[in-house]
Amino acid sequence: MSRDRLPPLSALRVFEAAARHESFKQAAEELFVTPGAVSQQIRLLEDHVGVELFVRDGRRVVLSDAGKASAQILKEAFEKMFEATRLMKSGTQKGRVTVSAAPSFAAKWLMPRLYEFSAANEDIDVWVSADMAPVDFAVSDIDLAVRYGNGHYNGLHVEHLLPEAVVPVCSPLLFDAAPIRKAEDLAHHVLLHDVGAEADPSCPDWAMWLKAHGVEGVDASRGPRFNQSSMVIEAAVAGRGVALAKRTIAEADLQAGRLKVLFDEKDKPLDYGYWLVWPQTREPTPAQVRFMDWLRGQAKASSDAAPKRADERPVFAAQDI
Repeated sequence: MSRDRLPPLSALRVFEAAARHESFKQAAEELFVTPGAVSQQIRLLEDHVGVELFVRDGRRVVLSDAGKASAQILKEAFEKMFEATRLMKSGTQKGRVTVSAAPSFAAKWLMPRLYEFSAANEDIDVWVSADMAPVDFAVSDIDLAVRYGNGHYNGLHVEHLLPEAVVPVCSPLLFDAAPIRKAEDLAHHVLLHDVGAEADPSCPDWAMWLKAHGVEGVDASRGPRFNQSSMVIEAAVAGRGVALAKRTIAEADLQAGRLKVLFDEKDKPLDYGYWLVWPQTREPTPAQVRFMDWLRGQAKASSDAAPKRADERPVFAAQDI
């Protein structure tokens, strides 16, 4: 096919999104158009190339052999175009870094430290995008991300930033009002539950923690539930109950004395941690390199300041708890 006979770019863009999702509806949501508009663009492209790109089975669409053969190549081509556009804009955005992070990590760990970076790097603006969904670098302006997980992220540069651990905590005021000397005393307190979206099998809930510590007679099902770790921490700081806190998220409140660790409990390291990720297809700008170096330094200082991790921990998943 000659270069002057390339299909319309809009149709290629719609096909790339529909092929990636294998769904006209999800492609339409990503591109802010209707599913009918997606279907029309796909038909236009199929007429142009003279071959069926999707096999339609009722409401489902599946890539044809021709569609499969071209989808990955087109995805890489659009990634290169996005990168080229980003470089074109870099002349006016040299001092901007956009970082994505989960809301709790952004609010409780990153934001309290960010003023130090801004004060030392007045020529760089950091834009923070707090979102639970993993960022798709192929279709966003995000430069880098901090993800909580196991570190298995295909197609990305992946660098371990911080470990995570869990400890039981409460506010000093609550502790003074009704001292909690042993785990059995939890029967007289409200339990705060973290039911966030991160599916970490190594992170215990209250039922798992109580069973691992041999505690009976405490109803682990009672108490309020929160879908953000930061909300659990805020409830504990306000004296609303006792929480199983992620150490990294609770760090600032522990250091400030707004929370205290109960039972002289050692940290229980989790399998998941925090990872710095960015696209393999992008070369970080000088501003991004400075921010990443600063982030690594902050993470090291945070890890060095944390109490020594326990040598052993209950392997909750292995105990079928």
